[in-house]
Amino acid sequence: MTRDEAWELLTQYNDDPFHLHHAQVMEGVMEYFARKEGFGDESAFWGIVGLLHDLDFGRFPDEHCVKQQEIMQEHGIDSRIIRATASHGWGNTGSQFEPEHHMEKILYATDELTGLIGAAALMRPSKSVQDMEVKSVKSKFKSPSFAAGCSREVIQKGADMLGWTLEQLFAETLTAMKNVDVLRGEKK
Repeated sequence: MTRDEAWELLTQYNDDPFHLHHAQVMEGVMEYFARKEGFGDESAFWGIVGLLHDLDFGRFPDEHCVKQQEIMQEHGIDSRIIRATASHGWGNTGSQFEPEHHMEKILYATDELTGLIGAAALMRPSKSVQDMEVKSVKSKFKSPSFAAGCSREVIQKGADMLGWTLEQLFAETLTAMKNVDVLRGEKK
């Protein structure tokens, strides 16, 4: 699947600018981690997984990570993409796929965290992650009322799956997001 084909499919099921923006941020974050973690030759694939991970959320929020499997199968999408995108909802949606591959664990760990970091960026005078430090992410993470919809439990479980400390996950995800313009969703 090409990036253009993935974007076309995503926009068939999502028209909310926030969700499209989040998909682009996750695309860039996943491409960053593919390169960082030694999977550079698969960075486009990882990016497509990031782009499509919430394919069904716009139209089927109550069937999130389940309905997208059906949609992707109908479109003949690679089973690896189907499994990887569904795995990010493990334990929180009806998805039965526990993250196993390193890519799936990174998607699981960073999806909620990018939301928290993005919300924190919008509170800054710069409205950007470019001048944000890890201590700011830690502070917002410790405040349960801030970006309350971002599951701290999932973020912690994701870090644990990867064998990373929370601080390491925060630092790496923040660095990844600094390589993607958070407000416009454009790769730098």
